[in-house]
Amino acid sequence: MQDNKMLNYIKDVLQNMPTDWLGLTTHRLDIYDESLAKTQFLDQFEKLYNENTPIANGTETAALKKLPTAYDYIRLGHPLSCVLEWGIAHLNNTTPNNVISFSSKTAPILAILRKNLLENINTQIIYTGELPAYFDAEIVRSIYGYKFELRQVDKVEDISAHDSYRGNGSTIFISEKDEIGAIYLNPIPIAIGIDFFISLHGNLGSILVVNGEENESYISEIQHVRRRETIAMTPANCLTALKSLTEQAPLENKKSNVEADKKSVLASIKEITGTTTKPLVASSGLSIQYAIMMGLIADAKENHKGKAIKFIVPPNCYGGTNDQARRVAACLNNVEIVDLLVDGNNEMVQSIDTVLTEIAHEDAVPYIIAEIPTNPRVEVPDLNQLKAVLSKERKTSKGEIAIDPVFILDQTFCPNFHFLGEGEILSTVRAISYASGSKFPSGGQCTAGYCVGNTKTEALMEKIEMHLALCDNEATDLQYEILARQLPSMNQRIYDAYTNTREFVNFIHDALPEAKINFVTDELAAQGFTPSVFSLDLPTKGNTDAEREMYKRALNLKLINLMITEIPNESKFCVSYGQLKGCYWTIPATSTQGTTKEGDKDYIVRASLSPNLDLELHKKVFLKFVEQI
Repeated sequence: MQDNKMLNYIKDVLQNMPTDWLGLTTHRLDIYDESLAKTQFLDQFEKLYNENTPIANGTETAALKKLPTAYDYIRLGHPLSCVLEWGIAHLNNTTPNNVISFSSKTAPILAILRKNLLENINTQIIYTGELPAYFDAEIVRSIYGYKFELRQVDKVEDISAHDSYRGNGSTIFISEKDEIGAIYLNPIPIAIGIDFFISLHGNLGSILVVNGEENESYISEIQHVRRRETIAMTPANCLTALKSLTEQAPLENKKSNVEADKKSVLASIKEITGTTTKPLVASSGLSIQYAIMMGLIADAKENHKGKAIKFIVPPNCYGGTNDQARRVAACLNNVEIVDLLVDGNNEMVQSIDTVLTEIAHEDAVPYIIAEIPTNPRVEVPDLNQLKAVLSKERKTSKGEIAIDPVFILDQTFCPNFHFLGEGEILSTVRAISYASGSKFPSGGQCTAGYCVGNTKTEALMEKIEMHLALCDNEATDLQYEILARQLPSMNQRIYDAYTNTREFVNFIHDALPEAKINFVTDELAAQGFTPSVFSLDLPTKGNTDAEREMYKRALNLKLINLMITEIPNESKFCVSYGQLKGCYWTIPATSTQGTTKEGDKDYIVRASLSPNLDLELHKKVFLKFVEQI
């Protein structure tokens, strides 16, 4: 009876949910508390449920609209994934915190294996039917470094208590299911000591249930894998899963034009980037970055056996990039992160030259990850000097020719600039570029990201493609559909958004000349660097550095709060870029640089403008801010 009440309530929610639950990729930071991610949303959602708050009133219920943001990035989680996990938890007499949905069917396995590797804990994987074809156990062991045993059974009841690793490791049980619901509704799995249940659900992804209080220490680690190396089950797929859950019916197989959409997307990416090699499209920017890292590690292990692998990363770049790189290095003894200083008094090309010379001396394998333009300072290095430094032949300490670097370029801010095509500036060195799809590629409509390589990286791209498949992180059918629709207009949207941004930057320069604005010069724009994001270092005052810093941080929030209050339909406190309309404000130190070391964070304002906004109104409100300081 209680289950029926819960399922009927979810039905009402699905019929009356805010449209943003299905369509947004990034959420409002002004109603988001990161320390209470998921729980704050579900606590208030559960309160609505327990109080029998009416939902089915034929319109989007105000009560649902008022719920706090579940996660800042939809790839980590969102309202529909939270509701799905809440419903499954109710059916299985567990807490929603113990239920985690994934778009990938491999990632939950890798998440558990990662923690057990770092904790030196044994892992047993028991499964019915077949493991996903792309889960190559040998590669997971040899490249990722994970240790585990595999065992196939006909059904869960075939597992006896002495089969469990309980007390001496972890036991994972994997099964393919054609409906969403009860993972275990009988005492058998508890008695036989299964620690983690992973149910695979066709094209939707997978759902992991953590069993027992003794395994709750895994939850934050598993969530972190979902944040950095993959994504949550997408909103559209969660909706399909929730319909299966509420109707207690098999999953609906939706028809899609994925082959035609994929062909269109790959052709558009080639045209936009000026490249000829096969592009790869992933479920998110970080999904593709993870495939790049693991593919390059695989190549180094094959072609440079025994040599150290060095990932060279700016310490203040986007927090996801920084964090993911360090997470990969933490799992592998021969992989190390080397800081690349690129902002402020440090210049990217000189820093790369210094670091590559040191790595060459050690006879190590150098992989560079960098953003152009940089985030959030929006700086572009001298590209001819960059090419020269990357092309330079270096020697090891023994006088032998050192391994040439691979330049991995995060091109999210300017995805239309041709770096890699024939005759372009980085066509003669090994280079790969990638972009986050939640920005300009989709106009904020999906998270899918992509990467391309120049002709010198064809063999590397094959390795990257293999690891993208192994992690089951390719873009979903709907993501391909959205990109097929949005990519053809991307370059025009970039131009229009840049035009708005240039005008706003010029206005701010005149209205508040004491502020330092980080944006591309007219000369760089003429070369093709036309971002629509800038950062603003506001003027400050005080008698000490601490006082001045405190004043500036308060002023940052004052500006943002004024903008989102005065222009609520367009200005948002949100981590976003490349959207179809509006203006987005954030403070990198507390959002995009969330996991960056404190000393490397930027407590400045970052703004991004779209092709479609009321620019005159934004100028008017900014002038009001200037008058108040």
